[in-house]
Amino acid sequence: MAMSISEYLSLSASVLAESRDHPGVQRCDEAVDAIAGALDAGNPLLVCGNGGSAADAMHITGELVGRFLKERRALNCICLTSNPAVLTAWSNDYCFDTVFSRQVDAYAKPGGAVLGISTSGNSANVVKAFEAARANGMKTIALTGQGGGAMATVSDILIDVPSTSTPLIQQVHVCLYHYICERVEARLAG
Repeated sequence: MAMSISEYLSLSASVLAESRDHPGVQRCDEAVDAIAGALDAGNPLLVCGNGGSAADAMHITGELVGRFLKERRALNCICLTSNPAVLTAWSNDYCFDTVFSRQVDAYAKPGGAVLGISTSGNSANVVKAFEAARANGMKTIALTGQGGGAMATVSDILIDVPSTSTPLIQQVHVCLYHYICERVEARLAG
């Protein structure tokens, strides 16, 4: 039997409430420090994910390159999911698993950061992007579901939502990255 809208919103609210005190979610301020530090030093923030997380990567990049709440300078944030020529050419000619790591190699700068989004934490192309980031002296920040999956072992900062339901994880991710964008902007706009 399908849930009513009231039941669905109650379930969503319960995952948000569980997330509030979850240790993984409490690492958001570490992510703010890493991202603001990288951007303030003139280093890039690279963002990637697949499917809905690719859309989230574009959303985050839009907030940081453009503006979130404050008028300020543009921030050096690059979305690795938004160039269809690179995505399709590299995936067709080489391998989809390396479509983000190839771009990390192109844009990497020591002291920068890579923010990877995967509800399972097991997206091979995001894991490989983190491996490339570490090899290039960049911090890795993961937004995942419960436990972090394979990304847990290659993340400097793991922000995992205490759920295994993709849509519920994604709903919390929106709240978390809006918080991160707001805090990064507040830090760098002053």
